[in-house]
Amino acid sequence: MLRLPRFRFYAPTSVKEAVRIKADAGPDGAFVAGGTDLYPNMKRRQQTPRVVIGLSRIPALGRLRFPSGGPRIGAGVSLSTLERDRRMRRGYPGLVHAIEEISTPPLRNMGTLGGNLLLDTRCNYYDQSFEWRRAIHFCMKKDGDVCWVAPGSPKCLAVQSADSVPVLVAMGARVRLVSSEGERELAAEDLYANDGIHYLTKRPDELLTEILLPPANGWRASYAKLRRRGAFDFPVLSVGAAVWSEGGTVAKARLVLGGVASAPIRLAAAEQVLAGRALDEDAIAEASRAAAEPARPMDNTDFSLHWRKEVTKSFVSAALRDLSAGEKRRG
Repeated sequence: MLRLPRFRFYAPTSVKEAVRIKADAGPDGAFVAGGTDLYPNMKRRQQTPRVVIGLSRIPALGRLRFPSGGPRIGAGVSLSTLERDRRMRRGYPGLVHAIEEISTPPLRNMGTLGGNLLLDTRCNYYDQSFEWRRAIHFCMKKDGDVCWVAPGSPKCLAVQSADSVPVLVAMGARVRLVSSEGERELAAEDLYANDGIHYLTKRPDELLTEILLPPANGWRASYAKLRRRGAFDFPVLSVGAAVWSEGGTVAKARLVLGGVASAPIRLAAAEQVLAGRALDEDAIAEASRAAAEPARPMDNTDFSLHWRKEVTKSFVSAALRDLSAGEKRRG
């Protein structure tokens, strides 16, 4: 049986108190909301904080508000709350669909949107028990010095595999970070770095407090996901898509790949293909071909990396057809 290591637990009731405790704990401290990622990692000794700061008693983190400028989702709002909310289902069906694809209902009851955004990167060589990892002399991400995905690589190639991230980046969502030194806001896209170890630009002392969505007008978003099992599985390839339409043509498009690198990947060439065109089969086929070129999956998850690259076209097509069908229904 895998057991948690010993740690001291704090349950602050305000953001200010939480960031103060983290500042005092330094690198030995970790925030936890639902715990669906951190606690399994602690059991496998991938993360071993001596101080754990629980966030579930902070009311501000659990608020879901709908001001005129767009929804403001507290980082501690549960995934199941978002998937059941009628306003979210009506205005943001693409994001709700991505959330519904996360894990299982019991874990979505525990997990939070903020936790999903900050999900640890994954790899077949890393997501194993301590004893298994010790048998291969560990890996670069934890306790070792070699990335077993590509032994000559100077950086860790663990994968960003959170379901909500590609569609949030495609939508142009923003996040708010707070520390004892103040607060800042940045685009969700800028929260990530393409490095399996240092995969966040968020400083360790900062607390993700809020996710800000754009108003639900003039655009649509969708999500497509490849996984080995039909449910309860991480993506090994995912696509978030959003389009802004004017007069029956695409004014702007944002396409994002997940599950193939340590950060979500913008498909700039495919976005340019769609701009100024109707979202018809010809445009979708051309954009899907353009999307496959920057898709360079690593050999660190299920399925062949070459096959995952090839089916990128199919999953981009599926995400765009979903948007096209939605436009026809609205028309």
